[in-house]
Amino acid sequence: MAPDTCCCSAVALQRRLPILAWLPDYSLQWLKMDFIAGLSVGLTVIPQALAYAEVAGLPPQFGLYSAFMGCFVYFFLGTSRDVTLGPTAIMSLLVSFYTFHEPAYAVLLAFLSGCIQLAMGFLRLGFLLDFISCPVIKGFTSAATVTIGFGQIKNLLGLQNIPRQFFLQVYHTFLSIGETRVGDAVLGLVCMVLLLVLKLMRDHVPPVHPEMPPGVRLSHGLVWTATTARNALVVSFAALVAYSFEVTGYQPFILTGETAEGLPPVRTPPFSLTTANRTISFTEMVQDMGAGLAVVPLVGLLESIAVAKAFASQNNYRVDANQELLAIGLTNVLGSLVSAYPVTGSFGRTAVNAQSGVCTPAGGLVTGALVLLSLDYLTSLFYYIPKAALAAVIIMAVAPLFDTKIFGTLWRVKRLDLLPLVVTFLLCFWEVQYGILAGTLVSLLILLHAVARPKTQVSEGLVLVLQPASGLHFPAIEALREAVLKRALEGPPRRCVVLECTHVSCIDYTVVLGLGDLLEDLHRQGAALVFVGLQVPVLRALLAADLKGFQHFSTLEEAEKYLQQDPGTQPYNSCDDPVPEHKIALLKA
Repeated sequence: MAPDTCCCSAVALQRRLPILAWLPDYSLQWLKMDFIAGLSVGLTVIPQALAYAEVAGLPPQFGLYSAFMGCFVYFFLGTSRDVTLGPTAIMSLLVSFYTFHEPAYAVLLAFLSGCIQLAMGFLRLGFLLDFISCPVIKGFTSAATVTIGFGQIKNLLGLQNIPRQFFLQVYHTFLSIGETRVGDAVLGLVCMVLLLVLKLMRDHVPPVHPEMPPGVRLSHGLVWTATTARNALVVSFAALVAYSFEVTGYQPFILTGETAEGLPPVRTPPFSLTTANRTISFTEMVQDMGAGLAVVPLVGLLESIAVAKAFASQNNYRVDANQELLAIGLTNVLGSLVSAYPVTGSFGRTAVNAQSGVCTPAGGLVTGALVLLSLDYLTSLFYYIPKAALAAVIIMAVAPLFDTKIFGTLWRVKRLDLLPLVVTFLLCFWEVQYGILAGTLVSLLILLHAVARPKTQVSEGLVLVLQPASGLHFPAIEALREAVLKRALEGPPRRCVVLECTHVSCIDYTVVLGLGDLLEDLHRQGAALVFVGLQVPVLRALLAADLKGFQHFSTLEEAEKYLQQDPGTQPYNSCDDPVPEHKIALLKA
């Protein structure tokens, strides 16, 4: 027993600490690939983190505070070699909705979201995310893409005093279009064009082959590096242009401005907030965040697990959803100690990580170290980054999230799924939580309608044969009973009924009662009902109920032969049950 016990303990420990599964086999080749991938992701995340802090309505340093803790936690707890945790566009948008652009609220939201995610991981509640259907997710991400993208138009054009509520934002942006700053608009558009060109180059660079000459391989490597780090290159270019104008004494751009220098202090999350007028208690802060305490952790989990599963399927390995819950939950809890706001898995940076050839989660150590170095030594340079350049980075990052093909796909596959998609998409412009909740409820109603009214195949003839195409649950029994009675008794002669239950895997007590009533109703009208193809759990339940007149046959031919006899020759409470005695004994046992 001891060796087996030790083996089980080792497997359980590896499940909780996935690093133990791959670290013993770590090699120098893996180290090289992880270093390159971590460097590539680091050069991507630094400008994105500064930009996403703007989306969240927080000072720029908070984006960097949120960008490194996930790298270190995922190194120990992550089950995907590709996923990178950090600030994302959608999570930043949610933070802006529920934290009122107040850093204390954002940090507390990270702590509470992490606690909720940890609890879900320990209780293995990841299956709850399965109730949020793909059309709801697509509707939410598409609405978020429009909201985030349009929210950066003001920075792209240099407009000021534009409200953040979406509909007011649209109105005031068009109202103030005449106040566009030419410098910001030109720089923003140039940055977008550069990002697009570099992305297209990245997508069309042919793979390097060992037989290529060294010079060709070197040029391929330089192009690959430049296109992968395109965000950092474009932001650096824009900052250099802004600094050049600053030296001349003329500044045509709106700049990021002062960024707090140095590493964030390690301290507990703020459980109260002191303002000029009063102190806001923890209870009041929780009440102010309201639905955000449910929406933020759930969306964070959805986004992260969706990214992990997508790349696991693409690269042929498996991820543990509940372990991912623990990893992201601990990241948010520990991140709140260094003033981070809620984070999740980033699709864009995970794609960079995978394309860079990452081998293990150790690549995150390089990314995290690069973010910490930038906080310690580069924050003074962030002053000169134009907001228009950061807006271009955000717009180009979120544009691929809008799935233009999903509408046509759903129209061809199942048009009814367009309903939760459209409901979610439209309501998310009003309030995110209402959009997700309404879309999920519509999806559940569609699901419940299918359960309550399962399709039934009907074969007409001297004997009426009905076959439910799916399971039989209590909301469906009354409709089935009415359909059977209507068809069997609609005209002389009254027909006997065969209920073909091949697709019915289980039934509940309400269904048993309904079938008993149906047997009695048909008997009073001089007809009969028999069952064919009962699975063992269903047969066990019906035998245990001891229904009057219950008859079961193995094949449809036997049932029809039995019913084509004169029903009056068979006693109603018949003891000649066609179920073999040995099967009855087995079921009762």
